[in-house]
Amino acid sequence: MTAMAQVEIRPYEGLINRVYEIFSIVDKLPDKMSDLEVEGMMHVLPSELAGTMRAFMVPRIRGVSLKFLRLVKRWLDGAHEAKRTGKKVFLVPFNFPPEIVHCFEGAWPITSEVLSTLGVVALEGQGERYWDYAMGLGLPDFACSANMIEVGSALTESDFIPDAVISDCFASCDINSKTHEFLARYLDIPLLFLEKTVDNSERGVRQYYKYFFRLVEDMEDFLGEKLDEERMRMVVENANRASELFWELWDMHKFSPCPVPNVFSLVTYGVRYTMWGTEDAVEVMQAMVDLSKERLARGLYPAEAEVARSLWTYTSYYFDMGGLFNWMEENGITHLGDGLDLIFPQAIDPTSRESMLTGMAEIARNMPMTRQMGASSMSVQWLDDISWASRELDADCCIYCGHHSCKQTWSGASVVRAELMKRSRIPTLILQGDSWIKRMTPITVLQETIDEFVNNVVKRREAPARAIG
Repeated sequence: MTAMAQVEIRPYEGLINRVYEIFSIVDKLPDKMSDLEVEGMMHVLPSELAGTMRAFMVPRIRGVSLKFLRLVKRWLDGAHEAKRTGKKVFLVPFNFPPEIVHCFEGAWPITSEVLSTLGVVALEGQGERYWDYAMGLGLPDFACSANMIEVGSALTESDFIPDAVISDCFASCDINSKTHEFLARYLDIPLLFLEKTVDNSERGVRQYYKYFFRLVEDMEDFLGEKLDEERMRMVVENANRASELFWELWDMHKFSPCPVPNVFSLVTYGVRYTMWGTEDAVEVMQAMVDLSKERLARGLYPAEAEVARSLWTYTSYYFDMGGLFNWMEENGITHLGDGLDLIFPQAIDPTSRESMLTGMAEIARNMPMTRQMGASSMSVQWLDDISWASRELDADCCIYCGHHSCKQTWSGASVVRAELMKRSRIPTLILQGDSWIKRMTPITVLQETIDEFVNNVVKRREAPARAIG
């Protein structure tokens, strides 16, 4: 298989290397682009990237999109700069707070699920070649596509290689933790881990904090760097400001029609899982809040009316941004967010090193998936969070989609759907497909199913959820 990799995937064809090169176009874009300039750009882009850029560059969100794309480019730059200057690059899962890594002068985080998504939205073939490579190695097809696409590229040994892997999926997602452990062993790089206790009592929380503090010590030992308190404080203050803006944006979702563009759901956690704790993250969060306030004040909405307010209970689809987020919005179907937006950020006390580390430990304990799938009862905690969010945002329907291999959520999806209906009379549409692999279910089929659900179920409900739930 290694010989196959050398023949079929050359060094410049690794996912991270290709994404990094193709995102260089972002540095060449002016701050303001006319429709004509955008259309001209589409003619020189590969078809998959052109589709993504069309979704992000629609006039109503173009300014914020440019800020977000530049944030992603600076995040990729940071990883390459780290390699050049001798810093260490940690590969982390999406549920590990990147601000912890940003606290270190000599470290930089890259996030496997974000990298997979970038491959899907930007590269020819949408990253499927790396999935196929991993399957060709004999890895099971129930592996999670969210990280296996990027991991498949790393396994070719022809791509950007991290210096160590941090896994905090133990006890919350077995396949994620085993995939990253396998990658660390395969590449012969250190594996640092943070285990989630399923005991959420005071005793269990104390134990989790101990695990977290031990991980930080392991990071210090690996990097040969003690955390600098002033640097930590700067990161924490940026994280706190971004958290405030998160809740402002959350509250903006409560208006109807919703003034928050659908794709901001993805932008929010795109920022959260990469550059949280930096000034770049604050800038993009502020831009989303400002634009949403402007749309609210001016009564701007891209459809004649808001016909449905949907909360996605797990993930969204990423292989066709325009076909999902923009299509829904232009048909009056609001995307209030998905499970990856259930971040629940809290202010961190910046008083001392211990208070900051304790605050970050609590943040880590409440990250999506860790909080729900790592609970003593996965379906109960997941249901409680979705119920609360749907009431807060006045959702009148829920939609479940994920990826074909997530047996954890598939095992609880029907239970959560039934209980949501019982508690709040909110119907849930369960979609078949894979968030990162388009060949599972085409976007046109998904659109038809969502359209039928909205017209035949949501519009015909006898009572709104807010009257009951």
